[in-house]
Amino acid sequence: MNAVPVLAAYTAAVGFAAPPLLLRAGWTHRAPALAAAVWHILLVSFSIGAALTAYNLVMPAEHLEAGMVGLLHSCGLARGQGGPDSHAADRLAAALPSAIGLALAAAFAFHVARARRARSRHRAAVDLVGRHSARLRATVLPYDTPAAYCLPGRRPRVVISDAAVRELTADQLGAVLEHERGHIAGRHHLALALTQSYRSVFRGLPLARHAREQTALLLEMAADDRALRRHSGEALATAMYEMAAARTPKDAFAAGGQTVLIRLRRVLGPRAAAHPVLRASVAVLAAALPLLPLLIACPPPGLG
Repeated sequence: MNAVPVLAAYTAAVGFAAPPLLLRAGWTHRAPALAAAVWHILLVSFSIGAALTAYNLVMPAEHLEAGMVGLLHSCGLARGQGGPDSHAADRLAAALPSAIGLALAAAFAFHVARARRARSRHRAAVDLVGRHSARLRATVLPYDTPAAYCLPGRRPRVVISDAAVRELTADQLGAVLEHERGHIAGRHHLALALTQSYRSVFRGLPLARHAREQTALLLEMAADDRALRRHSGEALATAMYEMAAARTPKDAFAAGGQTVLIRLRRVLGPRAAAHPVLRASVAVLAAALPLLPLLIACPPPGLG
């Protein structure tokens, strides 16, 4: 069986058809951490499918005359008089998937390094201007608007304005601080860097665009859920409302932000958790997704 059409169709389905389906799914906001993981798995599965499609397009197979290299040879674009060079095919077949992997790795390293430099500069300024509070386990900044954010990484900081310390109740303040600690503990900055790397490499791909936007929202919801384990929904919602208009650094996770209205409706509305059977089914299906392009390209004996 020629795997190229099936691989190409699978990769296109993951990149173009899967995002609208996941956007319309009703369970994602009830299990935000799992939903964010599904977006990332779709990205991985797409890249594997794209790499294997490129490999199989170039690599000659027994049931094909000579693949793309043969086409180049017949057009006079490949050297040699005795047919296509199999070694050239091998090199080209390995180069295309490797290029995809290297581009993604380079983009990920770039976004991580750029964000780390920005956070390091901001962390130095925060340590210089603010004061550390052992009681809050946070750095308090002189700022006349209630605000809170975190700087994740090797030397993480939870930063809160002195206006928030003055104006928020103890329960509100505790919910905000727990939200920020959730971002740090979950290493959410790395998850966002991964989606940014795909957005950089696969510009225009609906999966890459939606994965970046939805991951940011879902990680905020996951941090909200951590805060709600110890604090009331009313306390978290009112604190988010108070801090909705606060300005925070670009590469920091803020308790307010552009997604605050969606999160407020979720926090104040009925919070029925996703059913365990649904969670398990989605997790199993998501775990199988990266294996599908491999099974298509290398089917078990008797299925090929």
